This record gives sequence, structure tokens and C-alpha cells, in this order.
Amino acid sequence: MLLALVVAHLALACALPAVAARSTRAAFGLAAVPPAVTLVWALAMAPQVLGGQGVTQSIAWAPALHLYFDVRLDALALVMIVLVSGLGAVILVYSAFYFGRRSADASRTSALLVFFAGAMLGLVVADDLLTLYVFWELTSIASFLLVGQSGLHRANRRAAVQALLVTVFGGLSMLLGFVLVGESAGTYRISEIVAAPPTGGAVTAGIVLVLLGALTKSAQAPFHPWLPAAMAAPTPVSGYLHAASMVKAGVFLVARLSPAFASSAEWWLPLVVLGLSTMLIGGWRALGATDLKRLLAFGTVSQLGFLMVLFAVGGRLAAVAGAALLLAHGLFKATLFLVVGTVDKVTGTREAGALSGLGRAMPGLAAAAMLAAASMAGIPPLLGFVAKEAAFEAFQLEDDPRGWIVLAGLVVGSILTVAYSARFLWGAFATKPGVDVVAPKKASPGLIAPLWITSLAGLVLGLIAPVVAPLIEAYGDSLPSRDAEEAGYHLALWHGWNLALALSGVALLGGLLLHAARGRIEALTRALHHPVSAQRGYELVVSGIERVAVLVTGRLQAGSLPFYLAAVLLMVLALPGVGLVAGWAWPADAPVVHQWMQIPLGIVVVAAALALVRAHRRFTAVLLVGAVGYGIGGLFVVDGAPDLALAQFLVETLAVVAFVFVLRRLPAHFTERRRPRRGVQIRKGVLAAVAGTTVAAFGLVLSGARTAPTTASDEFVRLAPEAGATNVVSAILVDFRALDTVGEITVLLVAAAGTASLVLATRYDRRRKGRATRSSTDTPDHEKEVLG
Repeated sequence: MLLALVVAHLALACALPAVAARSTRAAFGLAAVPPAVTLVWALAMAPQVLGGQGVTQSIAWAPALHLYFDVRLDALALVMIVLVSGLGAVILVYSAFYFGRRSADASRTSALLVFFAGAMLGLVVADDLLTLYVFWELTSIASFLLVGQSGLHRANRRAAVQALLVTVFGGLSMLLGFVLVGESAGTYRISEIVAAPPTGGAVTAGIVLVLLGALTKSAQAPFHPWLPAAMAAPTPVSGYLHAASMVKAGVFLVARLSPAFASSAEWWLPLVVLGLSTMLIGGWRALGATDLKRLLAFGTVSQLGFLMVLFAVGGRLAAVAGAALLLAHGLFKATLFLVVGTVDKVTGTREAGALSGLGRAMPGLAAAAMLAAASMAGIPPLLGFVAKEAAFEAFQLEDDPRGWIVLAGLVVGSILTVAYSARFLWGAFATKPGVDVVAPKKASPGLIAPLWITSLAGLVLGLIAPVVAPLIEAYGDSLPSRDAEEAGYHLALWHGWNLALALSGVALLGGLLLHAARGRIEALTRALHHPVSAQRGYELVVSGIERVAVLVTGRLQAGSLPFYLAAVLLMVLALPGVGLVAGWAWPADAPVVHQWMQIPLGIVVVAAALALVRAHRRFTAVLLVGAVGYGIGGLFVVDGAPDLALAQFLVETLAVVAFVFVLRRLPAHFTERRRPRRGVQIRKGVLAAVAGTTVAAFGLVLSGARTAPTTASDEFVRLAPEAGATNVVSAILVDFRALDTVGEITVLLVAAAGTASLVLATRYDRRRKGRATRSSTDTPDHEKEVLG
């Protein structure tokens, strides 16, 4: 069922553009159906999941290579589905009223949003590292297309490229880390890795690489600038991808693997340090933002740092607080983004300095925003308060230097959170002296109702925290507790008068005081603005790579084919050649000659190759190249591979014919008149001899290293009769690799078309009105010279 739901999202995405051509609202409404169905199904499975019986499914991808699509619905995946599918359905309904009926971006956005929802669903239920990586990259591609939109605006293009470069770079690093961890564990199944974590140097390197992927995806410092830049996307896209869903992927990955690796310093130390840094940097930058959407973007960066810290340490209570904050953040941040979208729609601006009196003009919208901002600030009785109090309690109970340092950082970060929450409400809805009161247009109910759903959800879940606690705590229960007090902690709105409550009060009071001094804070942020920043670092790295590429290309692309060939051969010697020499082992049972016919054929090949070096005429060189090819084809015949021999003969024949037609346009002799210097000849000869010997040794060693057919070969042999073939090679080419073979045939057709065009272009003699004309720069006499 899980994979069927994922496929349903992806299949619907293909059909939505046709629906959107007729009705934009119908397209978005239809797009909301798969996420809504997924949410209902997942909640129906909640009793089974919370009872310890996860829902699993596995489909063979390539069984011979041990590749499977493994998916699993557990407590953490269930919480993420509430965000991915629940908020996805709400935002898609909102989008139906946000995009105009004739919007050119609507059809693209509706299809990409439901595609993204399906990819994100596949990511959160993946129980295999490679399956997770496939869906991980699909979300990056969908995000690139959603942020870039039609590509007509420079800001969208730059933001999309930046997000793609950063996240794909991290994704490739993560893939290498997955390989190291999976190979060390002997399995790529996540549940098995968590049950029996591998150890060793390769695992340590793998952990660092996996964390690089998680940090880039979740916009952790110093990779965070791509997230504020991505606010160039339409507001519903920002609300879904960059508040509720995509940026949670890195946090989710850390939460998924923390039960296995949280005890390792190489896991929790960088996450805690960078998470706290990100929380403080994002909170401070939010205080200086004047665009409401940009303010929320930096707030998201800050909250993602908070989440990273909670999931990094691997304790039960910290994980429970993380799961609660994960849910709370999705609800209040999606609400606030939708509020900004509505404000922009009815006023035409998102600038805090241009908005005044909107709270009185739209009290309902202001009330919804106030509930969401209060949850973000951690004010009771909202779910955000419940999660933040649990986070404070978790690090207080650690009672060690790490716990107190982290607790102090979280309190400072929470003060900033309260300050930018108040700044958002003031910037959007306050009546400001000296600013004209805005006169908003009437907002459609479709722009108001969805954000009230998410806003009230944060309030209701906070009030009934003990009721929903089993769902949120189920993930945390899989992690160890330090003592009985931590093990017995349960989410609730009231835990009595304690230090965590006092710290919440300190954060609230400090944040309000910071907001009261907003004039001085804005001046300070401007004074502290420095050209050295993470965004500037990204720009310098990209421009540096471009300069290096230009420099290397200018030096290497010299227009000399011998130079290119020499570079390729040197790389062969420097990389695999060194490995060959270091691990050289002559096959024990490798005879020098299998059959006596190999000797004369080998002599022909060697003689033709040596003669080729001394050839002065192009046509002679072509014939000698053909002789080498025909000699190799003869070796194929002797070794029992007539199909390869036939292919070799055909290729050589076509190549010689093509060469002949090309040579009609070239001088008969090689253009180099004077002999090259002896030193150059010696260097070329040595390189050619060493490279040829290395390639021959590779062929010998690699062919002798195989002692039995591979598993994949066994499958080909077994399945060949089912394909109606008595020749396994024919079955592979025609049946098993049908698409690949069609591609190769297409390439041959293109080459044939090019050859035919070349033949037609080299017709020298044409008669027009009884006169001979030339269609080339050369003469018919040259043809005679070429042909001898």
C-alpha cells in the first residue's frame, strides 16, 4: 500500500497539466486528493504502528544485486506523514485560490507540488539507504523546478541553481557515506543498521559524509543561505517545501540514524555545534529582515538548527521534544507563510515598513497569525510551548557540561525566536506612526480557511497534548533514558513550577524586551553587516570553480589530438595503473597461447601497428588501421566469439569506407613536413609502450580474476529460454537490454545520416547547364591521388 500511494502521487503529477489547462482550481483540488488519502490511511494505521507492529513492504529492484525498494511505516514516519501529506493537502487547497485562473505557472506548480509530495512520502517511509537516496534526489529536482518556475526571472533562476548546487553536492557526499556505512554493516536496510550499528574507520568517514548531506538539505550553517534565497518561489511553494517538508529531510535523516550513531562524538558534536550556531545566526538575521517572507525564512533556518540539536544527542526526552517541535514547527510556519501570501495578495506588498493598520482591517487574519506566532515563540497553551519546555527539561536532566552549554544556547536562541515572532506580528498588522494605513482588498475564503486549519491545529494539539503524546513519544521510546525521571516524562501542558517553565518565562521576557528595542537592533544589524558572509562564501566558491575551469580548459584544450590522447593515457597510468602495479598477481593457470592460430593473427596485428607508425600517406594509415581491426576480429573467431567477430568486421568495414570519403577532402600525405624532434618521438614512444603494456596487463589480470560466472550472468542464462533465445548474447541484446539496444541503433542511424551527408557533400563533379562545377575546395585530381 505504501508504494502504491507513492506511485499514485507520481502518476497524478503526469496528468495534472492537462487538467490545469481546463481549470486551475480543479488541478489543485485533484492534486490534494493523494496527500489527503495518504494522511487518512496513515492515521488508520496508527494503532498498529504504536503497538510496535510497523507496516513494511519490499519490492525487488534487482535481486541479483541485492537491490530492493524497502519501505516501512513507523512512529517517526507517521509524524512526518502528518506534515508531508496533511500540510500538503491544506497548502494545495490554498494554492487553488492563490494562483489566478489564468496563471501560466499553475499547471506546472500543481504537477510539481504533487510530484514533490510523492517523492517526500517515499523518502520518509524508505527503509533502505539507496531507496532513501533516490527519493532524496527527486525532492531536490522538484525543488529546483518549483523555485525556478518558468525561468523568466533572474532571482528565481539564481535561487534555484544555488539550492540545487548546495543540496546535490551534499546528496552526492551522502551517497558515498551510505555506501561506506552499508558495506561496513553488510546491509543497506536502515532498521537493521539501527539494530546493529557498524563500527570502524570506514563508518566514521561515512558518518561525516552522511552528515554533510543532512546539513546541506536542512540549511545548516554555513550552507544556510540557499534557503532565504529560495523565497523567490511563490508563497505556497515556500510554505510547503521550505517550512513544512523539504528542509525537514535533513532533520529526518539525523533522527532516523541517531539511534545508531548518537553515542559517537563524530555524530553529535558537529550537529550540536552547527545546530546551535544556525539557531543563533538565523534568529539574529531574522531581526534585521524587513520582508516578511525573508523574516520567516531566517526563522526557519533558526528552528532547523534547534531541531538538529534535539535529534543529535540521542536521548529519549530530547527526541520526544524534537518530534513535538517537528510537528509544531510545520503547523505554525505553514500558517505564517500562508498569512504572508494572503497579505501579499490583498495589499500588494510584504514589506513591514509599508504595512500599517492591517490588524484592524483584517482581525481574523491577524488572530490566526497571532496563534501561530505564539506557538513559534513558545507561549502556552500552544504545541510550540509544550515542545520547547520538553527541550529545556531534556538538557537540564543531562546535568553535565554538555547539557548546560546546550541549554544556555537554546535559551538565547529562544529569546531571539520570541523577538522575531513579535517583529513579524508588528510588521504585518501593527498601526505604525507616519505610515499610511493600507486598504486591503477582500480576501477569498479559500485564502483564509486553510491557514485557520493549521493555526487551530497547533492550539488544539497543545491543549490535548497528553492525548497525542503516545504518537509523538513513540519515536523517543526507541532511544535510551539517563534515569527514571527522563523515562517517566510525558508531554503535557503543565508540569508544575520548575526550571524549564522559568526558562520559558526568561525567553519570553527577553524576547519582548529585545523587540521593544527594535530600532537599536536594526541599527546594530546594519552596523555589524560585513562583506564576509556565508552567501559571499558561496559566490566566491562558485566563481572560483568557474575561473579554475576556464584556466584548466584553456591549458588542456589545446586543439591537439595527440595531446588529448597523451592526457588520457597518463591518467590511466597514474590512477588504475598504480593500483595494478601495487596489487600485481599473474594468473596462475593462464597459458601464453590457447590455439596456434593466435600466433599468426597476433603477428599480423603487431606488424600492422608497427607499420602504421611509419606510414606517410593517410590512405595507407587507414588500411593499416583496418588490418589491425580485422586481425582482432580473427582472434575473436579463434576464441569462439563469432558474433563479436562479425560486429568487428562490420565496424571496421564501415570505418574504412567512412575514412575514404573523408580523406577525399584532406591532403594525401600527412601535413607535418619536417620530422619531429627525436626527444619528442622517444617520449611518445615510451608513453605508448607503457600504456599499451598496462592495458594488456589489465586485460590479462581482470580476465583471470574471474573464476566463476557472476550472479547476474547466471540469471541471464536461466532466463534466456523464456525469451525464446538459444543464444544468451542475443537474449541480452534483444530482450534484456532492449531499450539500450534501441539507443545504440539510434546512434548508428545518426552516424549513418552523418556519413551520408558527408558523401553527398564531397561530390566533386556536378553538371549545371552543361558546365562542370566543383562542390568542394579540392579537385578531382586529388581524388585520384588519394586512391593511388
